[in-house]
Amino acid sequence: MNTRITPGSARRVRTSANVAFTVSGEASEDERLAQRGIVRLRAENPGPLTLSGTNTWIVGGDPAWVIDPGPLLDDHLEDVLGEIGRRGGLGGIALTHDHDDHRESVPVLRQRFPAPLAAGRGEVEMLLADGAFFGPLQALRTPGHAPDHFAFLMGDACFTGDAVLGEGSVFISPDPGALRGYLDALSRLRELGTAVLCPGHGPPIWDPRARLSEYIEHRLDRERLLLDALARGVRSTTDMLDAAWSDVPEVLRPAASVTLAAHLDKLAEEGRLPDGVERPLQ
Repeated sequence: MNTRITPGSARRVRTSANVAFTVSGEASEDERLAQRGIVRLRAENPGPLTLSGTNTWIVGGDPAWVIDPGPLLDDHLEDVLGEIGRRGGLGGIALTHDHDDHRESVPVLRQRFPAPLAAGRGEVEMLLADGAFFGPLQALRTPGHAPDHFAFLMGDACFTGDAVLGEGSVFISPDPGALRGYLDALSRLRELGTAVLCPGHGPPIWDPRARLSEYIEHRLDRERLLLDALARGVRSTTDMLDAAWSDVPEVLRPAASVTLAAHLDKLAEEGRLPDGVERPLQ
C-alpha cells in the first residue's frame, strides 16, 4: 500500500532555470537536470569513500523536497538553505540512509525550515517502506550498503544514494541477506527504465541500464574470484582479499574487508561456504 504525506567550505554543482546550452546546441547536464526540476549541490568533503563529495539533491518547488542534506559544513548548508528559499520553502527531507555524511545537517536544516523527515529507521515522521510515497518521491528499498537504505524515484529520475555511485563501486555491510538483497535491488532498478540515476557521490548517470548491469556483473565477478580462491584452499582474510580484491588500493582495503564479509555471508546462506573460513573482523 502506498502512503503519501502532504507537505504541511562547499563546492556547488547546481542547476537553475537560467542554465546554458552547450556550443553544439545539445542540452548540458545542468539543463537536463533542470528540465526535471532537479538541482545537485555537492559538499566539499572529498575522500576515498565520498569521492568528490556528498551530493545533496533538491527537487520541485512550492515547496521543495531535499534528499540527503549532507554533512554539517557551513558553506554547504548555506547553499542548501538558499536553494530551498528560492524554491518556495521545504516540504520534507528524505534520507537514503543514515550515514553521517548524508544526514549530519538535518537538525540545523529543520531549525530553519521545520519539515517532516522520512528515513528507513530512527526517530522520523515517516518510517519508509518499499513503494511508499513521500511527497513526489517514491521509496524503493535498496539494502546492501546499509540495512536502512532506500532509493527514491521521481518521474524518470532515480536518486540512488550509495546503492549506485557516479564513479566506482560501493561497500556492502554484512547484514543478514545483505548481498542477495543488494543484487535483487540492482536488478529491480535496472528494470525501471529511468533516464538518469542521481547518486550520493559522483556525477549523474545517464545510461542507467548499462551502469546497473555493470554493477551486477562487478559483484558477481568478485564472487567468482572468491569461489576460485576458496576452491584452491584459501581460508584467511588476507589471502581472500589478495585473491578477489587485488585491484583495491590500500586505503580502501578496510572497506573491501567489510564487503568480503557480506560475500561470505551470502555463500553461507546458500550452503556454498566451506569449513574453516576466517571471517573478517568488523
